[in-house]
Amino acid sequence: MKVWKRIGAVGLAVVMGVSLAGCGGAKATATQAAKEEKADELPKFTDLKVGEDYKDIKADLRFITHKTDIIDTVFQDYIKEFQKMYPGVTITYEGITSYADDIITRLTTGDWGDICMVPTQIDKNELKNYFLPFGDITELEKKYVMLNNYSYKNVVYGIPSMGNVQGIVYNKKVFTDAGITELPKTPDDFLAALQKIKDNTDAIPMYTNFAANWTMTAWDAYITGSATGDPDFANTELLHSKNPFEKRADMTGPYAVYYVLYEAVKRGLTEEDPTTTDWEGSKGMMNSGKIATMALGSWSVVQMQGAGDHGDDIGYMPFPITVNGKQYVSAAPDYNYGINVNSSQDNQIASMLYIKWLTEKSKFAYDQGGIPICVGEKYPDVYKMFDGIELVIDNPAPEGEETLYNDINNDSEVGLNVSPDGVSKILEAATTGSPTLDEIMADWNARWTASQKKFGAIQ
Repeated sequence: MKVWKRIGAVGLAVVMGVSLAGCGGAKATATQAAKEEKADELPKFTDLKVGEDYKDIKADLRFITHKTDIIDTVFQDYIKEFQKMYPGVTITYEGITSYADDIITRLTTGDWGDICMVPTQIDKNELKNYFLPFGDITELEKKYVMLNNYSYKNVVYGIPSMGNVQGIVYNKKVFTDAGITELPKTPDDFLAALQKIKDNTDAIPMYTNFAANWTMTAWDAYITGSATGDPDFANTELLHSKNPFEKRADMTGPYAVYYVLYEAVKRGLTEEDPTTTDWEGSKGMMNSGKIATMALGSWSVVQMQGAGDHGDDIGYMPFPITVNGKQYVSAAPDYNYGINVNSSQDNQIASMLYIKWLTEKSKFAYDQGGIPICVGEKYPDVYKMFDGIELVIDNPAPEGEETLYNDINNDSEVGLNVSPDGVSKILEAATTGSPTLDEIMADWNARWTASQKKFGAIQ
């Protein structure tokens, strides 16, 4: 039984069945044609000049977001700044705590406002049914980076809010107090460092944030570039190679990532009871040195730094895997902005203006510790920690295979990056020692292989 929500043909059929009941095929075709004609009347996103174009536009925008912690602070300041240029545009943010699941329900009902953060579960060939196209990827890439995740047949449907690198947030003082003088570069080195922290300090060596659930998906983000150094791994090697989750002799690849989690839990190097972890509380605990490490994207650094009086103690390291003597760090977009394809034309134009302001003027990426997505912009200071370490951005899928990753991932029910259940089961198994990590990975390989064969990825 599937354990995560996903938009696909079935979900779309339900929506279309409700909205077109009694209408007939001719009217449906006419409706689609009307949408395409309406899209042709919109300005090009790349041509819009924020603060100069459409100064008199009036719109009432509803923005659905996962960033519940800054709705009443940062986002309110953004609205005020934007309204200095566009006083006729009102913007209301609505936060969803369980965003990954709940936004799917909202999309299928059609009641979700004008802008949202595009859910990771959506199939690429379904994007056009929900989101307004921003334009051709070749043209947009002149201005923005990391556009591959939500583009289909060279059309972009989502603009990244910012980028992240995938590493480990840690407390530098705890490492010093534990006698750790060099950052670990391999899984076993990292586990040895955690043991030193346990032996020599009062800090929790690695905090899993298991109870928050969504935090567990961070582990899936390490298995591509960080674990292999290969920008083609995610959309080519993972899909076409046999048994991609098996253990490698050099302890690289996906197995090595999950080995770190399994062994840390098994060896008692995490919190005593994972079911009682507290996401909000963990920020202050990291800041004060009660927690040594957490597996989270680089967006987490500013939150840990701002959670107490010891922000200077917060550091960020690459995930501890070395490939042929070199370390790599996966870099990928955070959630992407998407515009409702069914919003009014004025609301769509106002949404385009606001998204362009957010990406080019607001400094959101800097505020949140992310990578700015405009070409040529300076990286925040936190990324100085990665000098000499290569950032790996996944290459797009080959033409004709744009949906293959989602097809295999969903059909196999492994659920990489879309469900925390797989990683959560690894943690749960580690607490009891059964099943073993090898047994879990063998099960993943079996299901992945069956789906690969189903979709013609391997013979």
